[in-house]
Amino acid sequence: MLDKLEKIEERFVEIEQKLCDPAIISDRTTFTKLSRERAEIEDIAAAYREIKQVLSDIEEYESALEGEDPELRALAEDELPELKKKRKHLEEKTKLLLLPKDPNDQKNVILEVRAGTGGEEAALFAADLFRMYSRFAENLSWKTEIMSASETDGGGFKEIIASIAGKAVFSRLKYESGVHRVQRVPVTESQGRIHTSAVTVAVLPEAEEVEVDIDEEKELRIDVMRASGPGGQCVNTTDSAVRITHLPSGIVVVCQDEKSQHKNRSKAMKILRARLLDKLEAEQHAKRAADRKTQVGSGDRSERIRTYNFPQGRVTDHRIGLTLHRLPDILAGDLDEVITAIRAYFQAEALKSNVN
Repeated sequence: MLDKLEKIEERFVEIEQKLCDPAIISDRTTFTKLSRERAEIEDIAAAYREIKQVLSDIEEYESALEGEDPELRALAEDELPELKKKRKHLEEKTKLLLLPKDPNDQKNVILEVRAGTGGEEAALFAADLFRMYSRFAENLSWKTEIMSASETDGGGFKEIIASIAGKAVFSRLKYESGVHRVQRVPVTESQGRIHTSAVTVAVLPEAEEVEVDIDEEKELRIDVMRASGPGGQCVNTTDSAVRITHLPSGIVVVCQDEKSQHKNRSKAMKILRARLLDKLEAEQHAKRAADRKTQVGSGDRSERIRTYNFPQGRVTDHRIGLTLHRLPDILAGDLDEVITAIRAYFQAEALKSNVN
């Protein structure tokens, strides 16, 4: 492992030198590419330097144990156990850093929240979940922009799609895809009975144009129409709504929230690219998983991943057996504890898979 770490650290130093070169600085494409690579290996290089220092200290104190100075021997006996513990911790940390990187981790995301079973109650909970993710994003200084929304008369959402932009958004939210179940007494329930409803969440990495090749003339059917629902007089009386159908896959995207047809088309294309990239990666993942006995972190959106139980004030993530009695805080956007636990679980599973 140390040989591999040394090469990465050498590459890190090389990149830092190149990024100071005026010729590289003036070449925006190369500068961006090198900056991205530097960010990807910076933590590994730092961990290697820490390990080197700890190994050097251990060697020094072990030599002191064999020396004649009683004070140095006593100091070495005190320090060595902690240093060896620190070395073990750093080695475990570095193993995680060396895991194959998800190329999408640094990307922004398209978040899609859809009401499932449960009628208006599911639509209301879809609004609650979207608010939860919006507040979580706000806490991290991420930018959330609604791309498309289908509201209900009761104030819920049949579907709401948004882009979330910031630092490494996908790496934090990618395990949120799946079925989220709510158990509570709906506001329309007169006899106080608890109902169970479901909402589906999809977190898609935002795709760049170069990642998804679309022949717009041959593969797309683009229809324009008048928007329906709330939005003001201008929205509802002009052909501003856009429906894009990707003929090869059958994927359909509709955007009508903007007054501008051009803006709606741009948003629809962004959503379409994300869905096509997700479809392509899901197919590749399924093909790889066919040769394996287990599938780690499938992100299968038909899987029930979490239950929000209002009478007991608890949230349970079924994948990792985590239960927290902090439902109001979590719905208010305090998702750190949940997301950290889930990421740690899937990292541990990836480590097992990597070893095996």
